Amino acid sequence: MVRERRHRAVPAAPLVLLLLAATGCTGTPAAPAGTAPASAPGATAGPVGAKGAVARVCDAPAAGPATAPAGAVTVDPAVVGDLVAKTAAGPPGTTFWLRPGTHTLGPDAYDQVETKEGNRYLGAPGAVLDGRGVNQYAFGGTAAGVTLRYLTVRGFVAPKDEGVVNHDMADGWTVEHTRIEDNSGAGLMAGAGQRLRASCLRGNGQYGMNAYKTGDSLRDLVVEGNEITGNNTDDWERRQPGCGCTAGVKFWAVDGADVRGNWVHDNRGAGLWADTNNNDFLFEDNLVEENDGAALIYEISYNAVVRNNTIRRNNRVEGRAAADGGDDFPHAAVYVSESGGEPRVPARTDRIEIHRNLLEDNWSGITLWEDADRFCNSPSNTSTDYCTLLVESTASCARPAIAAPPLRSDCRWRTRRVDVHHNRFVLDPAAVPCPAAACGRMAVVAGPGTSPDWSPYLGDGVAEAIAHGQDNRWHDNAYVGPWTFVARDPGRSLDFGRWRGAPYGQDAGSTLDARGGGR
Repeated sequence: MVRERRHRAVPAAPLVLLLLAATGCTGTPAAPAGTAPASAPGATAGPVGAKGAVARVCDAPAAGPATAPAGAVTVDPAVVGDLVAKTAAGPPGTTFWLRPGTHTLGPDAYDQVETKEGNRYLGAPGAVLDGRGVNQYAFGGTAAGVTLRYLTVRGFVAPKDEGVVNHDMADGWTVEHTRIEDNSGAGLMAGAGQRLRASCLRGNGQYGMNAYKTGDSLRDLVVEGNEITGNNTDDWERRQPGCGCTAGVKFWAVDGADVRGNWVHDNRGAGLWADTNNNDFLFEDNLVEENDGAALIYEISYNAVVRNNTIRRNNRVEGRAAADGGDDFPHAAVYVSESGGEPRVPARTDRIEIHRNLLEDNWSGITLWEDADRFCNSPSNTSTDYCTLLVESTASCARPAIAAPPLRSDCRWRTRRVDVHHNRFVLDPAAVPCPAAACGRMAVVAGPGTSPDWSPYLGDGVAEAIAHGQDNRWHDNAYVGPWTFVARDPGRSLDFGRWRGAPYGQDAGSTLDARGGGR
């Protein structure tokens, strides 16, 4: 049995912008199902989920200006390195207009555009910046407030965990109407206050976007109206099993992010993955479908709202592979791993609230998980040297202090205060054929504490807490199809009646049509 979703010790992540008060991420009910998602300006209407159309931008991008804007510096694709040279020669705040055609940088692997504060890069229709499999990075430097619009950026070969656009994680960048595709590493990195809108992140070798910033100072990201598809073409989990170093977008130690109106599909691995000390996230109005792994992973993190999303046909590749290998873990479309609501960490909500979503024909539904052996200063904490946001020093989480309050609680990332309500879960056995009881599950589970020998969490105490003592609740949901339920430990399978009855008491006000199986 796989006890934990593993990840490597090197961070990953998303984008940024000042969060709008109007998002209403307060943990209270939002607009009813059926509300159309907010998409970024200029995005082309695409596939329709339960909440309306989402952005189709990879195959139908918005066109840039056909002539140079007033005052802009024109960049000639016939001149190798013209963009690099003109950026170096110009003052901060210059607008560059890339003429139609394929633009290239110099012949050295490290030739790149070293941006200056406030620069703007606009592509004419058909403008492409091509790394030709030679250059590692397209746009770098620490200059803030840079804007990219209407460009295609392709063919760059960034190393693992590094990115092609905004390589140095500068703050305040805006990336709109831009295609970042067919690169190695991450297509895009992120800095504080970054906005990614109406753009295409497609076919990149590791991540579409890696939202990690040195020093863990990422905050206030916006990822809105984008198409994020086909990433992890280099199949890093196969090359480095258990690295946890893949996703359409990965977020690491981000404080405040709005992720809305995106179409996240057909990625090799998870669609969206928030991993390690993230806080204050809003995921809404996204269509997340056909990803090999989970649609959404929220791992050792805090305080989030997941609402009004359509989540369908996810984790069927990884779920089946696990089942075929004898793994009884409930691999889910939405996986909450050692994450919960924490009132002591400031955010727009003090819970993890998952509500008003449609989950349809995924391998399984929602799994809440806690690994009893994973805590600050434990060998099982694969986020090396990280501790919870409640404890200043990892070294504090040692005996004898860890055995007593407050460290006994605060040294753990706890799956608690998770509220799952007013969702619709649909499972058609014909659409998701699987071995008996291997799919179609809803779970709140933990593994027993086994190590290290000084751990205060040895035994079944964490499993008892996640199932009964940490305020994790399902209620007022609608189930269609042959759903089963798992509580306390991964091998304890329950029918709907036992799930609702004592001692679990879940899904008050919910309904189950076990024979439905259709839409």
